[in-house]
Amino acid sequence: MALNIVLFEPEIPNNTGNIGRLALGTGCNLHLVKPYGFEISDKKLKRAGLDYWPHINLREYNSVEEFFAQHPEAKFAFFSSKGEKSFWEIPYQDDLFLVFGKESKGLDEWITDKYARDTYQIPMFSDKIRSFNIANAVAIAVYEGIRRLKD
Repeated sequence: MALNIVLFEPEIPNNTGNIGRLALGTGCNLHLVKPYGFEISDKKLKRAGLDYWPHINLREYNSVEEFFAQHPEAKFAFFSSKGEKSFWEIPYQDDLFLVFGKESKGLDEWITDKYARDTYQIPMFSDKIRSFNIANAVAIAVYEGIRRLKD
């Protein structure tokens, strides 16, 4: 069983480092799509991922278009506060790509429009916040997938 975590244009090294550590600990593959808001050698990235970073199954892409071109037959679940369905409705399966946008603005509108039926949100039960931290959102989605795939 392997899920794929995809970060489109991540901006904050600490978040990416934490997500990398999560990917390694859960057996997920990590896909990072440029441009980044940091250097991959950034101290904050390595500090958040500790000494695990060399062991992560990591793939990098130069653009969103390159990512999609390399995965034409993939099954996707996109995460956005604009999603109309809850992530509890995701049809989790092996090799599913869990796709997250950049921290400052999420996924581009063309993506949420084109993949509307595959776009999900994580419910929030307070109107005082706009979104969850991306590292927390990825952990929620990954562990729900693991739970479902193990049943």
